[in-house]
Amino acid sequence: MPTDDRSSDRWTTTPVTAALLRGALDVERTEHGVLPHRLPARARAQCADEQLAMAESQPSGVRLAFRTRATVVELDALPTKRLYIGAPPRPDGVYELLVDGRPAGRGSISGGNTVTMDMRDGSVERRAGRPGTVRFSGLPEGGKDVEIWLPHNETTELVALRTDAAVEPARPSGRRVWLHHGSSISHGSDGAGPTGIWPAVAASIGGVELVNLGLGGSALLDPFTARAIRDAEADLISLKIGINLVNMDLMRLRAFGPAVHGFLDTVREGHPRTPLLVVSPILCPMHEETPGPTAPDFGGLGEGRLTFVPMGEAAEVAGGKLTLRVIREELARIVSERAGEDPLLWYLDGRELYGERDSEELSLPDQLHPDAATHRRIGERFGALVFGEGGVFA
Repeated sequence: MPTDDRSSDRWTTTPVTAALLRGALDVERTEHGVLPHRLPARARAQCADEQLAMAESQPSGVRLAFRTRATVVELDALPTKRLYIGAPPRPDGVYELLVDGRPAGRGSISGGNTVTMDMRDGSVERRAGRPGTVRFSGLPEGGKDVEIWLPHNETTELVALRTDAAVEPARPSGRRVWLHHGSSISHGSDGAGPTGIWPAVAASIGGVELVNLGLGGSALLDPFTARAIRDAEADLISLKIGINLVNMDLMRLRAFGPAVHGFLDTVREGHPRTPLLVVSPILCPMHEETPGPTAPDFGGLGEGRLTFVPMGEAAEVAGGKLTLRVIREELARIVSERAGEDPLLWYLDGRELYGERDSEELSLPDQLHPDAATHRRIGERFGALVFGEGGVFA
């Protein structure tokens, strides 16, 4: 909770601006403060899908980064909570504090706006709430670099930053910028906190600055996403492609190959010589040989369990429906063909990050998303395979 002496000379209030934020591609000024976005305004204007709007406004990988001598930090923020009819409330989003790169605290903000959804009929009810405060105290004396990683799964308007000493934007780290695009698994799905999702784990291992364009339910080869990546600053780029196309049953094999080529062509317009890694889906047993769409199974919703089931039939693959096996084969073929003229393009089979043996030990709880332990394993595998010795981003 905020202290009672915020009006005293002890406290410094610093406006939250883009200069204090890392990992966001856009910052929108709102009634209450600022809202970080992971897609630029032009991209958002080209798609009215509510799932995409929700996903890109959830600040996965976005963090406040500043230098200060403060020993107490308070952040006022207005979260948007998502509630589901018939299911227990979801846990509050987690804010994680890092001091000089080391974990130094965790907190949450209760209350805020709510969006209540009935997954059976698609109805939505919105209610406005009030901002709250997350407080970190006991920071070490002296100058230090501080990061506050925002909740990866909770839309967060930033209202005010207060400290008991002056704040200045973090100095350039000199580290390479890694931009990663993927599905809800890259977004963070059921990760335990913003630094525990697999791209954050991998970025820490690789010593890089993360820009996470993992967009839950929305890694769909959209041209506006490709243009956003094209126009963003990045030293390394990875694209994890496939599972959402099956989930949505969005396209057939005839459209898939040209769409991948078009996406890669657009990215290369802005990054002609940037190392670019295409990653196929991790193992997902229900969609390895069975196409989508994917549908929720509401049988366990009252006990807080939501699982997913495939609605397609294996026989439909002959007519061009996509499965994860088909997508991996196509991605491997496309990258192999393009690599002859693009020596900085590589392919990674997602089953090297999470495969059959991993599934036997750490199954996907809802048949689709990894849990916190699996996020860490995937991140550590990616760190070793891609950023480690001999890796394409080494």
